[in-house]
Amino acid sequence: MLKITKVKRNSVGAQLGLEVGDEITAFDGLPCEDELDYLYYAEQENFTLTVRDRRNGEEQTVEVEKDEGEELGLSFEKCGEIRTCHNRCVFCFVDQMPKGMRESLYVKDDDYGMSFTCGNFVTLTNLSDEGLKRIVRLKLSPLYVSVHTTNPELRVKLLRNRHAGKILSQIDELVKGGIELHCQAVVVPNENDGAELERTARELFRYYPAVRDLACVPTGITKYREGLPFIPDIDKEYSGRLLALVDKLNAEFGVPFLLPADEYFVKAELPMKSAAFYGKFEQIENGIGLTTKFLNEAYAALDALPKKKGRFALKKPKRSLLVCGVSAAKTTRELVEKCNEKIEGLHAELLPVKNGFFGETVTCTGLLTGVDIVNAVLAYKQEKGDFDELVLAGNTMKEFEDVFLCGTTLDEMKKALDFRNIRINRDGGHGFVEILSTTEKKRRK
Repeated sequence: MLKITKVKRNSVGAQLGLEVGDEITAFDGLPCEDELDYLYYAEQENFTLTVRDRRNGEEQTVEVEKDEGEELGLSFEKCGEIRTCHNRCVFCFVDQMPKGMRESLYVKDDDYGMSFTCGNFVTLTNLSDEGLKRIVRLKLSPLYVSVHTTNPELRVKLLRNRHAGKILSQIDELVKGGIELHCQAVVVPNENDGAELERTARELFRYYPAVRDLACVPTGITKYREGLPFIPDIDKEYSGRLLALVDKLNAEFGVPFLLPADEYFVKAELPMKSAAFYGKFEQIENGIGLTTKFLNEAYAALDALPKKKGRFALKKPKRSLLVCGVSAAKTTRELVEKCNEKIEGLHAELLPVKNGFFGETVTCTGLLTGVDIVNAVLAYKQEKGDFDELVLAGNTMKEFEDVFLCGTTLDEMKKALDFRNIRINRDGGHGFVEILSTTEKKRRK
């Protein structure tokens, strides 16, 4: 059921006489569960709509006929809880987080609606047969599915859920229903790697191109694994072996079906794949192709700067301190040197920050906390002196809000550092070069 909170003027909904407070109870005679039903039927041209009148509680079913693209124009009161995870995965990152963080960070969502609308990965273990049919009926495609392994016994073991072994039959039904899937495997050393990963890749590739790809991502290991199964960290040799297996299978398939996370290339000390390998970068939120896309954008933006005698000149010289994770430092150092060379008056320096909050095995920039950044910057200032601007990656903070994972706000960081000129890059490689090629006044509190 959906309770209407707004009816857009001159929309189809307004023409039907719908009002704020009315409740939609069914589409085409099928019970309305949540806004996914609305999103589907809003794209249809002919259907029936059952509405409960806010004034007398009576239900009425009306025929809806509209042109393609014509809006229903309705907004609704938030309803229902998100579908949560029923697993106890041996590699679960949420189980490895310390106490005292934002409450929302401990929510283990496993919601196919959020997979369709936001690209979140789901395991499908909490899905009934009716739920599977609903996905097909509403054409919720593409979905992002955490497969991990197609070996039923091994999947039950890794997810610690006795219902986890039917993933292939679920994928088969979704594909037959016209649903496209992006899949992932969180690779646990000595469990679902090697021959098991090869089996998973081959069994999923049978459904290509409906199953578009299989991401291979390393297990995130924090220092808070007390009471959890031991998982070894990966090293250069291990990463090299995994990448070799990926290359072998992709050559066999004839397409880049397996997509390894950037972290494997960093660990193996091997160059990233070209942009062509990643296509439309559809798994970039999974840390796959992010480095290639960032560097390509940055070098293109650097080349596009207006130059005299091969260099772009700042209006005023400046010293920029660029905060990043340990992994990013290895892949962006050459870019920073090139920026210093091409932008006259710029002295930019990377500050790789070790992750003390989650542990030094966590090396990505997006999991840096405000606490660790503040401590690293203060140590830098004490050793090397002042700088004119501090540049942070936008993914270190909550989307649409300037707060870090640890709860520190941007204003609190400025106060702790006694420094105001903190610039946030939310626009990838383009934003990186734009910040370095412009000058803002140094401000102190």
